[in-house]
Amino acid sequence: MDLRSLSGLTLGITLLACVLAVLGMHFLARGRAQRAALVDRLTHTHRLPPAGRRRRFRSLDRRVRRTAPGRALERRLLATGLDITPGEFTAGLVAAVAGLWLLGQQVLAPFFGPLAALLAVWAALQFLSWQRQKRIERFINQLPELARILANATQAGLALRTAIGMAAEELEAPAGEELGKVAHQLAVGVPMDDALGELADRLPSRELVVLVTTLVLSNRAGGQVVGALRNLTETLEERKETRREIRTQLSQVSMTSYAVPVLGIGSLFLMNAVKDGALERMTGSPVGQACVIIAFGLYAVGFLLIRRMSRIDV
Repeated sequence: MDLRSLSGLTLGITLLACVLAVLGMHFLARGRAQRAALVDRLTHTHRLPPAGRRRRFRSLDRRVRRTAPGRALERRLLATGLDITPGEFTAGLVAAVAGLWLLGQQVLAPFFGPLAALLAVWAALQFLSWQRQKRIERFINQLPELARILANATQAGLALRTAIGMAAEELEAPAGEELGKVAHQLAVGVPMDDALGELADRLPSRELVVLVTTLVLSNRAGGQVVGALRNLTETLEERKETRREIRTQLSQVSMTSYAVPVLGIGSLFLMNAVKDGALERMTGSPVGQACVIIAFGLYAVGFLLIRRMSRIDV
């Protein structure tokens, strides 16, 4: 092969490589654009968490979401409004369980390691319930303003779908976020009844059920919704003040319910501080272990009973 043929072959291979490189870059850019569009669409339909920060433990998150408890955990996290994925929560829970297990073994006695781990799981679930209830309370406080905006919008001649989108833009979180989800579901063709029903399932409360029922019935029958929303606004304002007064009156009882188990756990540290190794000797026999478990059970029963007696449904 002469020099001219070798030069032509080299030039041809170079041109072919350039063409393939350009095609590869084109397909790569199109794939990234399609992936970004898919993620954006799924985010708007609330099947993916909103972007904003780098997600961690992505492989763990995918494995957790495939399981039934993982899907239930995802629904609970969505109800709390926390910007955290099931994988991140699971990783944090595992770290807390391991840390409290080792801490209970080292500080108190080896027997208290598993008990401390169970306490970590219970505390994590209670934290989610507390965040969810806190979000529900904030949402209930915004319901009078929500009903007022919907009444004004419908009185101005706007459709209920448009009124919900307007309320989502004007109200702050959590009402704005939740109504934004409803507006996106309505935009992709979800029926009004189903979208509002999912809202009531995410944030269960009597006030929201009344509002959702009013909107659904008005949407089905095509009746006048303005008068019903005006009356509902006044009722929600009165219930809001009543709930605030009840919460103020029962604040001391609520603090007592948390003080009971804290005193019980604090007594263990006090016993171990007064006489080093007392807890290890006490839990060294089956009788001592049974007594500790019974004591923890009684403290839990006391906590639940106090919380039950202090719960007043308005």
